[in-house]
Amino acid sequence: MKSKTPVLSAVIAASMVFGVFAGCSDKAGKGQTVASGQTVQATLITVEKAVLPVVSTSPGTVVAEQQAQIASRLMGFIRELNVQEGQTVSAGQRLFTVDPADIQGQMNMSRAGLLQAEAALADARNDYERFGTLYKEEAIPKLQWDKIRLQYQVSQQQVAAARAAFDTSSAQMKYATVTAPFAGVITQKMAHAGDLAAPGRPVLVLENPDHMQVQTSVTAEVFAKLKPGSEVSIMQDGQQGDIVGKVASLVPATDPVTHSHLVKIDLPRSAGLSSGVFVQVAFPLGTREGIRVPVGAILERAGITGVFVADTEARVQYRMVRTGQTSGGMVEIQAGLNPGERVVTSSATALQSGDKVASQGGGNG
Repeated sequence: MKSKTPVLSAVIAASMVFGVFAGCSDKAGKGQTVASGQTVQATLITVEKAVLPVVSTSPGTVVAEQQAQIASRLMGFIRELNVQEGQTVSAGQRLFTVDPADIQGQMNMSRAGLLQAEAALADARNDYERFGTLYKEEAIPKLQWDKIRLQYQVSQQQVAAARAAFDTSSAQMKYATVTAPFAGVITQKMAHAGDLAAPGRPVLVLENPDHMQVQTSVTAEVFAKLKPGSEVSIMQDGQQGDIVGKVASLVPATDPVTHSHLVKIDLPRSAGLSSGVFVQVAFPLGTREGIRVPVGAILERAGITGVFVADTEARVQYRMVRTGQTSGGMVEIQAGLNPGERVVTSSATALQSGDKVASQGGGNG
């Protein structure tokens, strides 16, 4: 008799554990408890075939269509730089100034050279006029006249060269003050007052937020079905949104590494996306047949995605399914369901396999 006691105790303990799990599994989603095999009020729909869009998604980045790296055309120390990142500037607004001491020196030298050349030209003009009269009176030989005339022509050319040098140095002075080429927002500031500015070294980055684009790369198959003006859907953080963009340009050249094509998509002004944001671009490629169910039919039980399927007697069983894209409150079912089967679309959280459904209404999904 003693040898049977441990076995009996184990059986009793197992029964208690089973009872605990059974009780837990019968708990409904709203604090109610539904016994297995009970009848639950719920909505059933019959799964039917539907025409589904064929969509190809590609990651993209939001960029400003109009962007400029602002640099100085002069070499010099930045004397004034009062704009900040995020600041909105208007076209022609002063952004920063560069110390023009070197250019000022060149301009002074070119001005002195011009004055010297003009003085020499005035002297040569007097000789030209005076010796021209003497030559007409045959008072001087032709060789001497030719020399005077050549000197006058050289003086004219020297004045033209000196004036060009002065004009060039004067034009350089206006580059000491750098202005915004268009209205926009300062997105980067890569220097500060006192830093050395040099041609080709950006100081600021300016973007026009009114004209934003998405740049993405697509396969040759998708590229062949696109054309300028085609509408595409833009999704952020994997969420289907109402942002609709239009294909602005298609780059026919193929990337030698990825064998993909660059596509640029114009965004509407109401999109509210800033440069650098990552998005998903959905390209419509056609349609196909498939099945969909309402979002409310999809459950997650023990890490398994599934739906409750009702048999001819309206008893339900939990069945695993593979879902696809979600749009308009409907979820595509890629595997696990067949047309003609009935699924529960409401009160599904209160159900357990084996329960019976008293339909509150029906419909076709």
